[in-house]
Amino acid sequence: MARKNARAVNGILLLDKPLEVSSNGILQRVRWLFQAQKAGHTGALDPMASGLLPICFGEATKFSQFLLDTDKTYLVTANFGIRTSTSDVEGEVISQKPVQFSQAELQQALTAFRGDILQVPTMFSALKYQGQPLYRYARQGITVPREARPITIFRFELLKFNGATADFIVHCSKGTYIRTLIDDLGEALGCGAHVGALHRTQVGPFTAEQMVTPAQLDALAEQCHANADFTAMDALLLPLDAGIVTMPKLQLTEQEQHRLQHGQNCIATVADIAAVKLHGADDSFFGVGQVEQGVLSSRRLLNTAAVQ
Repeated sequence: MARKNARAVNGILLLDKPLEVSSNGILQRVRWLFQAQKAGHTGALDPMASGLLPICFGEATKFSQFLLDTDKTYLVTANFGIRTSTSDVEGEVISQKPVQFSQAELQQALTAFRGDILQVPTMFSALKYQGQPLYRYARQGITVPREARPITIFRFELLKFNGATADFIVHCSKGTYIRTLIDDLGEALGCGAHVGALHRTQVGPFTAEQMVTPAQLDALAEQCHANADFTAMDALLLPLDAGIVTMPKLQLTEQEQHRLQHGQNCIATVADIAAVKLHGADDSFFGVGQVEQGVLSSRRLLNTAAVQ
């Protein structure tokens, strides 16, 4: 879509992604509605998945990685008795077995998937092998080696059980593949399983209650475009640092801020930390840094001229 008069938009929009649309597809639509110069999402949802998709505009994209690395929560429906090639409803059926476990046996099986566990990533993922994403190999029917990776399942709770289907809430660490989790659960129960529905309700500090639907956005955008006034749309955006509110904060002097913004390091009097929010003498946020062996250096800094 053409963006002849694209605007310098900065902030975070919490979108309720609908079904049957790709994350990139809805991202481009939202970017056009805002007439924004730059935008990116923080962790794609499959077309068959819905829910919370944070979209970062402008300078906020510099901190999207920290949202990618955070924990997430999902509502998931598992269909038991059928295992598919993609571990969801869109894949081909590769095995079918009777469902013979009880609710008590299901509850017992869940205990093995809570806490710190190892998970072998699905072939239908964007992880790369020899420079190519795994899903490209999978589409050619090729399976490549994948190492099990440590993940944490903070919560795996049964909400509803209907014999052949069950609804769960899953709160997990970064890098968790829900489709793989349900597939592994099905194998543990001896009947196979796949994801029938998936809805994301939380990403880091963001929750479903804060989401804006595409329909709401379309209605507001129609008015804003007609009046050439985007004030109402921009009011939907959260601050640049909204995604890292739980990150430790370090307030610096004007001299220290100046040094960091000019590519120099500072002496730090705090303990080593991999990521810390940087605030200036006026308490304004200007980036993220790290402290290592008593030295403070920058990781991501705002272009302060772009956000004024």
